[in-house]
Amino acid sequence: MSQIINRRRFLQGTATAGALLAAPGIVRAQGARELVIVSFAGSLQEPHQWLARRMEQKHPGLTIRLVPSESQDVVAQIKAAQGYSPFDAMPNGEPPHLIAIADKYIERLDPAKVPNAANVVPSLMEKSQGYGVPASYSLIGIAYNTDLVKAPPTSWKDLWASEHKGQVGIPRASSNLGLGFLVAAAKTFGGSETDLAPGWAKLKELQPRVGRSPTQLLQMLEREEIAMAPIWNNDAAGAAAKGLPIRFVKPEPGPIAVVSFMSAIKGTRHPDLVDEWMNEILSAEYQAMAANAPYFFGPTVAGVEVPEAARDYTPADAGEVAKLQTVDWSRIAPQRGAIVEEFDRLFAS
Repeated sequence: MSQIINRRRFLQGTATAGALLAAPGIVRAQGARELVIVSFAGSLQEPHQWLARRMEQKHPGLTIRLVPSESQDVVAQIKAAQGYSPFDAMPNGEPPHLIAIADKYIERLDPAKVPNAANVVPSLMEKSQGYGVPASYSLIGIAYNTDLVKAPPTSWKDLWASEHKGQVGIPRASSNLGLGFLVAAAKTFGGSETDLAPGWAKLKELQPRVGRSPTQLLQMLEREEIAMAPIWNNDAAGAAAKGLPIRFVKPEPGPIAVVSFMSAIKGTRHPDLVDEWMNEILSAEYQAMAANAPYFFGPTVAGVEVPEAARDYTPADAGEVAKLQTVDWSRIAPQRGAIVEEFDRLFAS
């Protein structure tokens, strides 16, 4: 679920957010009951907007400010803060979540103060390592152009079908999408996070076209420069909603799920409100709304029914959930620099 900060990554902040980053203390001084939550940009922020309005109505005088920002901006502000943090809570995808734990700028979860945490799928809760809560997940699967591909792929191995050689796009390994796909390729052909050699060999065999971002890969699909590419489910859904001839597949033996966590930031002035924010994110109502179109965030709470509109993009039943593959990011993170160097060496042209 280059996520997960978030889904996979934070997008460029607005001018308003930039002003807040430049002078968070000024904004803080305007009211003692202001909760500052790092969020996503664009339409993916709408579930957080819904929850912010709900909590503001519950707590008269409370203002919740959502700040879209790049992860490095947020982290720099947190580390530079003297005393209280300028932010109260933030989402992180799995790789930055591990860094946040190691750098000690997010807080451990007190499950007694977030009772809905008891409803989270246990395997996803374990991935939090006791910090924050699993808020959602996104999938890495296969997107294809329906004008070029008449027999839809059903498995990861279908990317290597002879008729598609030279027609497959791949993401750079500098992103979580690229790293996740490298691991998927390795596992599909007998490797693992600690044995990426089969993945490297199969990537070279593809004779791929490289896209710098999911957006570029989708543009390449639209222009028929490529026929297929690994892609995030959310991005594929957005493209299909615009009427583009793009479909998404959850390939066998399973798509890659990347979890996004919501965590309290060390030094928050409002730990009680942050606990409530995290608890509400784990409510069945929030989870079902965030899983629906146009967001397609995978629900992390057991028993939440995936809406009909999301079933082409998100596991819809226990069987599909059981097939989800994950990445052991603790094994990949130490190799990240070397992986990016190797990728650029092999595919620089």
